[in-house]
Amino acid sequence: MSHTGNARGVEGADACDAYVFMGGTFDPIHHGHLRTALELQQWLGVDQVWLVPSRTPPHRDAPGTTSEQRLEMVRLAVADEPALGVDDREVRSDRPSYSLLTLRSLRQELGAERPLCMVLGMDAYLGLPSWHGWEELIGLCHIIVVRRPGYIYEPQATMGRFTRAHETTSLAAVLGMPCGRVLMHELTPLSISATQIRQLVARGLSPRYLCPDPVWHYIQQHRLYGLNEGS
Repeated sequence: MSHTGNARGVEGADACDAYVFMGGTFDPIHHGHLRTALELQQWLGVDQVWLVPSRTPPHRDAPGTTSEQRLEMVRLAVADEPALGVDDREVRSDRPSYSLLTLRSLRQELGAERPLCMVLGMDAYLGLPSWHGWEELIGLCHIIVVRRPGYIYEPQATMGRFTRAHETTSLAAVLGMPCGRVLMHELTPLSISATQIRQLVARGLSPRYLCPDPVWHYIQQHRLYGLNEGS
């Protein structure tokens, strides 16, 4: 089974529960990721939101840490939070970390009828037309788009047609069917970025309170992100 951490896996969950996940590089995971996932878990009323670290992210440069290191930091970050779980399927796979492949894998495990929701930030959502097999995604899952307060959604022409065909404002509609809807939800994000953390560490400064203490301790232990280089 590809699920790890403190949470039950797909096979052990109730058939009516939606499986909700956030993918990402998590290089490193920080409180912005975690707070978003927890708020979504509470809003959706699901048992858990799963974090899915990528092995080889297709839309950005290769991370400076290994996928195993990033996975371990995610595990450490959620170890004491039962509302969040870790799914290691992308790290364990030898295939590219395409969302389409991840969704096909999840759908095979979940069956055809269980609601499956993929969480994306607005920037990622607007970039969907550049994703591998992007028009197939909505046939496998719902897409929950996290939107900043006051953000005015102005999609490209292609995204406009996609949104009109699939967008809903009904959470009940999403939780009551397996796939096919786009639901936008407004959250107040924490102004934290993984880039900010990496830059602080490289300069010899502490990122404490931006990321969980166990993650910071792991960074120190393994000398990640240029920590103490040249010293």
